[in-house]
This record gives sequence, structure tokens and C-alpha cells, in this order.
Amino acid sequence: MDIVEILKADYQRFPVNQTYSIYAPEVYFQDAVFKFRGLELYKWMIKFIQTFFLNLKMDLHNIEQQEDTIKSDWTLSWNSPLPWKPRISISGWSELRLNSEGLIISHIDYWHSSRLNLLKQHLFSANKG
Repeated sequence: MDIVEILKADYQRFPVNQTYSIYAPEVYFQDAVFKFRGLELYKWMIKFIQTFFLNLKMDLHNIEQQEDTIKSDWTLSWNSPLPWKPRISISGWSELRLNSEGLIISHIDYWHSSRLNLLKQHLFSANKG
């Protein structure tokens, strides 16, 4: 199966049953919160998201591959585990780079909003009270 089709399926069921075999063991990951290298840490981060983020939904808006780069546009939303369970939403895009074997060696997420905006969603949610 084509890597873009595998990623589409992974996005659809994120964060459950992700296809880790498409990642290189030394994969580099970065977003506004995390920055690390290694597939085991990547798996840990996904497990963390699965454990603490409630009613998680990943909407994939677009995904395309140009040579060794895959770009996807998405929106991730969830209920925070805070007592008032605010609904949080982040939209952004990912740039994935492939090595010569076709494995993902770099996964960098870019957010359309700031970490401050994310904090505000937690603190000033309309769901509060």
C-alpha cells in the first residue's frame, strides 16, 4: 500500500492503531510542545495523547506527496481532562520527510495558532461552569 494511503488511514483512526512500521527507528519529531528523536519516544507521545486527551478527533483536510516530502493539513480537537472538560482545537500542517527506503525520518508539525491561544482555550472555554 502507498504511504499516503497508510497515513490517511492512520489519521482517520488517530491515535489508535498507528502504523509505526512506516517510520525510521531514528525518526525526528517536532511540534510547538515536543522535540525529540526516536521511534520509541514517538510511540510514547501517541500513547500519552491517547491516554489524556478525551474524545479525540483528527480531521485530515489534505495530504499530498512531492518526491521525498509529504505535507498534510489537519485539525485536531479533544476535550481536556480539566474538571470543566473544555473542547480544544488546533489546526495546522505536518511536513514528513522520507529516506531512501521510503520510511519517515522527520515529522514536523506546525500550528496555525500559538501556545498562548491553546492556553486560552483551556482557561476561557465556553464549556466552563
